[in-house]
Amino acid sequence: MSFIANYYYISLILQAICVIHCIRRGNQNKWIWIIVFLPVIGCLVYIFSEILTGRELRQVSSGMGAVLNPSASVRKLEEQLRFSDTFQNRIALADAYLQKGETQKAIELYESSHTGVFTENEHLLRQLIIAYNAVGRYDDIIPLAQKIYRSPQFARSRTHLLYAIALDKTGRPEQAEKEFQTMAGRFGYYEQRYYYGLFLIRGGREQEATRLFNAIVEEGRHLSSQERSMNREWISRAKDELNRK
Repeated sequence: MSFIANYYYISLILQAICVIHCIRRGNQNKWIWIIVFLPVIGCLVYIFSEILTGRELRQVSSGMGAVLNPSASVRKLEEQLRFSDTFQNRIALADAYLQKGETQKAIELYESSHTGVFTENEHLLRQLIIAYNAVGRYDDIIPLAQKIYRSPQFARSRTHLLYAIALDKTGRPEQAEKEFQTMAGRFGYYEQRYYYGLFLIRGGREQEATRLFNAIVEEGRHLSSQERSMNREWISRAKDELNRK
């Protein structure tokens, strides 16, 4: 049973790596179905045809190692930071801590790096927002989000959603709703719209929330298999909310 389980997870990891690479390279029409329907064989063919180019192969190998043994990856990053205390090494280790769930360690590194010329670093600010949200430091999210609010990447990012949630959690529902409404477009923003629905329920606006959850579920029926897979969690959660009524 353990061999079957390991084979299954390795197959999923290979598929994820290949699909991400495939989309970035614009090869999805040619390769995506091969990767999905021939998980291991299709992935191996794709790797040797499209990825086996030295530097990219090293990146893929490193990525697989981090997934299969995250503790080893963290130890390596800790050693790198001890050897060379640079901003890049601090953030790389903080990101690894955050991904591993060691949020307080991540926050300490992010905060100690949030100085001088790096106070406006977008990646640092985004990651710190995510970390603060994880520990409920909503007041601290707001000034950071306002620093990157006009960044082109912010509007569709998860940090925008966390900013809206922080506004609501800190007693600013009108501002929160304004942000939620900017993320309420059809056929997209499924996570954001799900949380907007919860916001509406907390405000006693059950009918509006029901319409929103119904729209999410209905749109889910018309998505491609890939889009449906990417948004399955939020479509499923919207169904659960409807079933509670």
